[in-house]
Amino acid sequence: QVQLQESGPGLVKPSQTLSLTCTVSGGSITTTYDAWTGIRQSPGKGLEAMGVIRYDGSTYYSPSLKSRTSISRDTSKNQFSLQLTSVTPEDTSVYFCARHNERLGACDYWGQGTQVTVSS
Repeated sequence: QVQLQESGPGLVKPSQTLSLTCTVSGGSITTTYDAWTGIRQSPGKGLEAMGVIRYDGSTYYSPSLKSRTSISRDTSKNQFSLQLTSVTPEDTSVYFCARHNERLGACDYWGQGTQVTVSS
């Protein structure tokens, strides 16, 4: 059973960088055809995929967030991390980590999510 656990700052000030770390257990982030993604849900809005890092380390980003988002990984810790720079109150969201199963074409495992609020 794959499990994902997010760890985030809770509160970030405007213009700062939001850093989210996702720890994966029960599976390896280098397993072929698995990809790992950061997704957020803002109040009153739907789910927004921010970016993904694939099993081979390649990355893809949402066009709307590409200039502010980066995803990296630490295979020794089986973790991946997402950073969002120059945050504004509009970035206040619940942030999720998830596994995107490329065979299924869908996210099949999710973390519980962590609330991040951008406020001074």
